[in-house]
Amino acid sequence: MLVAAAVVPCPPMIVPELARGAVAELDGLRAACDQALAALAEAAPDRLIVLGAGEADATLEAGGTGSFARYGVDLEVTLGAGAAARLSPALTVGAWLLGRSPWAAERIASGTAPSPVTGAEIAADAEPARCAARGAELVAGADRVALLVVADGSACRTEKAPGYLDARAEPYDLALGAALEAADQVALAELDPALARELWVAGRPALQVLAGAAGPGRQSRLLYAEAPYGVGYFVALWS
Repeated sequence: MLVAAAVVPCPPMIVPELARGAVAELDGLRAACDQALAALAEAAPDRLIVLGAGEADATLEAGGTGSFARYGVDLEVTLGAGAAARLSPALTVGAWLLGRSPWAAERIASGTAPSPVTGAEIAADAEPARCAARGAELVAGADRVALLVVADGSACRTEKAPGYLDARAEPYDLALGAALEAADQVALAELDPALARELWVAGRPALQVLAGAAGPGRQSRLLYAEAPYGVGYFVALWS
């Protein structure tokens, strides 16, 4: 069963070595992510699953390794036991964020109880029904499961954004932030894959997995909602 979930974004610039002279620009985002991870720790899960979009559905029970070399920095991170599996960009950022948490770092290093860390990827083109089913699969059983959902909003908020400026992006992100703040599983489940593709919403399938995993009656907090680089970044906590 799901006892807690946190949503965090996956901008490579969150890593100080990549941000260089612009490190301070995302200090608030890093602080919000740290706060969300601390809340997951307080939920005392039996296991923590880091979830993000990837090339295909995958369950990384033995963890994996990710690299920021594609962004020009020779930095590797591990998830769980750090097996040979290669982490998607989303899970790579998730693993880096976990490495900042003393609670999580211990589990990442050991890959063992009391709170083993594993990874799960959902195909970037997965349809909503598949996402919902995937969510239910991940939290089935008696174990107390926490989810760290790594997902960006739209990438079309400004002319310098990866997807350029689209007037639909800001209202889309406002609605997405409202859904996260209200723990509105229905709103997340109804996200349109076609519109998400047009607005470069890379996190859409992972957010719909969360909707399938959450169940009713959740309390929620929206800790961060900004678009510093023309991309919608959210940090939210569901308990």
